[in-house]
Order: sequence, then C-alpha cells, then structure tokens
Amino acid sequence: MVQAMVDIGEHEDRILTIVKGKFGFKNKSDAVNFVISRFEAELLEPELRPEFVQKIQKLDKNKKFTSYKTLSDLRKEIEHA
Repeated sequence: MVQAMVDIGEHEDRILTIVKGKFGFKNKSDAVNFVISRFEAELLEPELRPEFVQKIQKLDKNKKFTSYKTLSDLRKEIEHA
C-alpha cells in the first residue's frame, strides 16, 4: 500500500466526511479510495473506436450474430465447429 500526504481544502474535507458517513467507511482513506474508484469507472471508461462501433452495427444489421438460450447450446456449437 502506498501512503501519501495530501493537502485538501476545507470543502473537500467536508465532502470526504459525508462520503465516509454515507457509505459507512471506517476512515477517510477508505472514502478517498472509493471516490477514486468511482471516478475511474465513470470518467476513465475506455471508449470504443467509431470504426469498431460501425462494424458491429453492420454485423448486427446483417444478422451475423447468433443468439443462444443457454450456455450449453453455445458449448455444443463451439465443440462441433
């Protein structure tokens, strides 16, 4: 685990206290980790290249995808390919 000393403002400290209380964390370090994880999930989500999206949409339009009702149906097709 990495330790860091961080200078934060009074407003940010209040927000961390609210996050800590709302989600039941033991300390502000847990609250900081939670906020960082949420930031990663919401803002750093990798976006798909437009070419890839167009290719998938074209395949879907041309009915090139196969739907399976169960996992065993998929396994059967893979084993007999």
